[in-house]
Amino acid sequence: MDILKFESVALDEDKNLLRLLDQTKLPCEIEFLELQDIHDIWNAIYKLQVRGAPAIGIAAAFGSYLAALNIDVNDFESFFEKFHAAKEYLNSARPTAVNLSWALNRMEKIALDNREIEISEIKTLLKNEAIKIKDEDTQMCRKIGELGLTLIKDGDGILTHCNAGQLATSKYGTALAPIHLGRERGMNFHVYCDETRPLLQGARLSTFELIADGVDTTLICDNMASQVMKNGWVNAVFVGADRIAANGDSCNKIGTSGLAILAQYYKIPFYVFAPTSSIDMNIKNGADITIEERPSEEITEMWYKKRMAPEKVKVYNPAFDVVSNELIAGIVTEYGIARPPYSESLREIFERKNTNG
Repeated sequence: MDILKFESVALDEDKNLLRLLDQTKLPCEIEFLELQDIHDIWNAIYKLQVRGAPAIGIAAAFGSYLAALNIDVNDFESFFEKFHAAKEYLNSARPTAVNLSWALNRMEKIALDNREIEISEIKTLLKNEAIKIKDEDTQMCRKIGELGLTLIKDGDGILTHCNAGQLATSKYGTALAPIHLGRERGMNFHVYCDETRPLLQGARLSTFELIADGVDTTLICDNMASQVMKNGWVNAVFVGADRIAANGDSCNKIGTSGLAILAQYYKIPFYVFAPTSSIDMNIKNGADITIEERPSEEITEMWYKKRMAPEKVKVYNPAFDVVSNELIAGIVTEYGIARPPYSESLREIFERKNTNG
């Protein structure tokens, strides 16, 4: 199965269900989940069956629409009370990726802005908005990919962390979008994928989709990145982001900040790729970002036939870390590439976005 030809998150309009590629089963099994119940969708987000900030937002938008379908009342106040509760419940699944709340807030605004019409019509508008969020994501990824291609040339070596590719979005990805677009145009790159402990998104997911696209791909352990850079094999580091502060501090999968520090030492440009929906202009800097802490079993047991650590050992398992803005060469968005100082350039990006609608 060609991974670039199917959707990892989609709405089945005929059956009124959310169809997800279960990313916890990759690369060994390709299994799709068909979900209607809001609790199952919450679990899919929390358990990383759907992951990647844009994909989480899309799944949540479809999830809130499906929740609305199950609200059987005729007056707006009763409908909105239940709809808002469903929205808040979905929003609690993961605290760090801003796309989750961004998408759900968009859906809630549709309901609030149309309180005077029939509930059935509101439900139709909610479906249309969720589909629009997904379609916009596809367009965004392509724009980001085009801009990213201006930063590299044919034959370059690129190091990436976690998975910010097609599996994490509707199409192409963010940090991997330039690679996929380049392949469409006959370009060749050598991509080094950090395995990305503890959940191995690089090993299981990025390598999976890159190999499917015919990309020359090498898997490395996270602690091998310095040696690969020292060997002169890396021309740029491309990573995604789950939330970016107004000053450019960027939160991404744990281990990303260490890569940025290494890249600065070896004088390799470090780029962050993210849609404007992942930029939170309401937070001043990275210190204001809530870092999700995951269950200890992801480190001690998840990938082993037998537990590999003593029962009584303490485990610290933060899902993300924050890259300081001074380590970032550029932040690639669908409205342009922001450069330091980010407090100014990100504001300009949003002015451009607001002007272009």
